[in-house]
Amino acid sequence: MIEAIFTYEFLQNAFAAGIIIGVIAPLLGVFIVVRRLSLIADALSHVTLAGIAGSLYLSQSVASLALLNPLFLGIVASVTGSVLIERLRSLYKHYEELAIPIILSAGIGFGAIFISLAEGFSNDLFGYLFGSVSAVSREDLLIVAGVAVVVLVFIATFFKELFVLSFDDEYARASGLPAKWIHFMFMIVTALVIAGSMRIVGILLVSSLMTIPVATAMRVTKSFKQTIILSIVFGEVSVITGLVSAFYFDLAPGGTIVVTSIFLLLLVIVYKKIMVSRKKGAIA
Repeated sequence: MIEAIFTYEFLQNAFAAGIIIGVIAPLLGVFIVVRRLSLIADALSHVTLAGIAGSLYLSQSVASLALLNPLFLGIVASVTGSVLIERLRSLYKHYEELAIPIILSAGIGFGAIFISLAEGFSNDLFGYLFGSVSAVSREDLLIVAGVAVVVLVFIATFFKELFVLSFDDEYARASGLPAKWIHFMFMIVTALVIAGSMRIVGILLVSSLMTIPVATAMRVTKSFKQTIILSIVFGEVSVITGLVSAFYFDLAPGGTIVVTSIFLLLLVIVYKKIMVSRKKGAIA
């Protein structure tokens, strides 16, 4: 496997992009889970699907767009979806959760329309839906690296503000923090991560990488920073194990990555139950 990585550029691209995603997806996912916004990742992933399907359709219909990387339109669609979610949340102040199913439904609807209009890109679409080791180009890797820089700069700059907003939104607003603006930027960064991760994990599974490693880490950690660190560790283990499995068994990497992350979650749950039962036995 190591020799193959040094031999084939597509494997270098896939593993480099996977390692980057294994950091930024769980890192952002910690804030998403704590703020109870997990379903927003699903909504934006379906909007991204519409952008990808639309881009593939345009590349068939317009000759000048034949070489357009679908990732660009996917990013545009994802960011647009995040902006629309925030707009709808402000319109339905007492029913903010309505924004998520509205945008999710719109993404599925437009995606279905573009898929039905286009012909002959089922293989390309399958790669975007569930990830593909061989489809990650050097351009895709550079885009993922760019997204990672944006995410890391944003988290480093607004870590304290995000921490306060995550645990006490009312206090953050009362203390004068620009909560609305920070949340808006957070949504855009989330959209960028989802769009950037789809080549490896797949559009339909990317939200899993942002939430399952966090859920696993929360079972064994006692502080917010520990949760971040362990979430990234579990994310990296899932990505690397999933990519190796996908390469050897010719499987969709998105599926192997998610199944690995679920397996880790189950292991941690069983481990915690064993430890709790031992403590109870020792007390008895």
